[in-house]
This record gives sequence, C-alpha cells and structure tokens, in this order.
Amino acid sequence: MKFKRVLVPLDGSPVGEAVLARAVELGGDGATLMLLRAAEARTLGRDLVAAQVDVVKEAEVYLADVSERLRRTGVTDVETSVWYGPAPESIVEAARVRNADLILMSSHGRSGLGRLVLGSVAETVLRGTTTPILLVRPGGAPVAPVPAGGARPAEGHG
Repeated sequence: MKFKRVLVPLDGSPVGEAVLARAVELGGDGATLMLLRAAEARTLGRDLVAAQVDVVKEAEVYLADVSERLRRTGVTDVETSVWYGPAPESIVEAARVRNADLILMSSHGRSGLGRLVLGSVAETVLRGTTTPILLVRPGGAPVAPVPAGGARPAEGHG
C-alpha cells in the first residue's frame, strides 16, 4: 500500500519525535508528511486569549524547527499545522479534513495509573478514525506485561 499523505502528530517530547525516523523512510517515497501539533492553553489565572496565542505560537515555532530538521535529511514535502484543542480530537479531525492516508504516531507506553490519569491518545484516536494508524513504540518505552492467563496458542497450533 502506498501512502501519499501521512499525518504525523507530535507532542514536543523525545518519545513523540521517535516516530520521525519512520516518517523519513515514508517521506523518501514521495509522501507528503503533515506534521501536526495540538495546542491547548492552560490559564492558571492568566488571560485566556493571551494564553491561547502563546501556545499556538510556541507550537508553530516547534513545528517549523522539526520541519527544517526533516528537510535537512532530504524530505522535501513537509507541511505543518497547529490545531487548537485536545490532542485526540485534533488528530482525528486533521486526518479527516486533510485526507490523510495514514496516521503515524508514537506511543508513550503508559499503563496503570499513568494511563488512567493521562489517558491514551493513541487509543482514543484509534476509536475515532477510520484512517489507518501506524503506532511506533520507541526503544526504551515501557512494555506492559501480559496479564496472567493471557493469550495462548490454540490446541494443535503450537
């Protein structure tokens, strides 16, 4: 399957950026890499509008930097966009509106309380889109153990 428009959501973290190596592989095949950053203001007593402007500007500067790094590796077709709102909803909507053929994203590999409190962006995106998703787990990301009584080969298929 050939992908022409690949949406790459980034959160600014090294784990999030771990997906860029795979994006470069795909970008070498003539795909358009659409870098996305979801932005939400946290006001904590600040003026809401000023906080919104600040987070959007910060996201634009970040994406411009990542885009330039990709171009230095030879990727020629990179687009960037900042969507204001929660990450899962922004990713799903951007994939739909921008006609993405693939969503390429990293997993932070959280489990237990961290996942309960922070949620799973990847899981929410998976539930909210029909666009294929390639989920990359970077080296060093925690791997949750399979619960006791987990998957076993069916009898006669060992």
